[in-house]
Amino acid sequence: MKMRRLDSTTVGFDAELVRLTSFDSALDEQVETVVRSILQDVRKRGDEALLEYTQRFDRLVVAQAELLELPGDVLTRALEELPQSQRRALEKAAERIRAFHEHQRMESWSVREADGTELGQRVTPLDRVGLYVPGGKAVYPSSVLMNAIPAAVAGVQDILMVVPTPEGVRNELVLAAAALSGVRRVFTVGGAQAIAALAYGTATIPAVDKIVGPGNAYVAAAKRQVFGVVGIDMVAGPSEILIIADGSTDPRWVAMDLFSQAEHDELAQALLLCPDPNYLEQVEQAIVA
Repeated sequence: MKMRRLDSTTVGFDAELVRLTSFDSALDEQVETVVRSILQDVRKRGDEALLEYTQRFDRLVVAQAELLELPGDVLTRALEELPQSQRRALEKAAERIRAFHEHQRMESWSVREADGTELGQRVTPLDRVGLYVPGGKAVYPSSVLMNAIPAAVAGVQDILMVVPTPEGVRNELVLAAAALSGVRRVFTVGGAQAIAALAYGTATIPAVDKIVGPGNAYVAAAKRQVFGVVGIDMVAGPSEILIIADGSTDPRWVAMDLFSQAEHDELAQALLLCPDPNYLEQVEQAIVA
């Protein structure tokens, strides 16, 4: 991977910078149109549409929608058969995430005034949430931990997960993280069609109260369009990061920070500003390495 370099002292720098950092509005409109069609189709035809889109986009053919759900023992086995070093890493991360979110727990309270009026706030967990986990070109067990564990801490009883498995290939780390995080059910479906299923429900996938988790441009557009029918965490992506460096930081750290966002999506933008061309060369070498 080669970094594209711009020099602020050259003619046309401003225009080139704008060109590189601007999103194509036509592409955005195209995504919105495609997603709207998928949402409407899944809402109308349910599992039938879900199976068709899963075959088209993930090249996964199953005879019936029920087979999109993974048996519970698949998750348990993924955790049990994980190499010990990876399992310890997941367990340590889960422990730290859970400890942090325990501090965020809100409690119900009430007060009774002198005239007998009772005032207060009742805090109750959602009944069911849906977690979207990327599973196409990149996989993120961390997304499972950081979205499922807060829901479990909050007291959500029914945590569902949707994750694409292109050509039926599953990621054992993601499944192990699901088992560790309290995920109850996992469905091997992704994209806008998965968001539609979580929002509207199908015969196989029940509708949820809230959808959380990151995804590509199509997933982000789908979450934006179903908001109101169902709650969402936020519209995430495409990812961006801007690093301003003076050349004193270990170039490997900067390379990893750039990777942390660039890996999310082809539309992600990872920018590095530095006055030292030699340092830019070191960062590029760290990326290649």
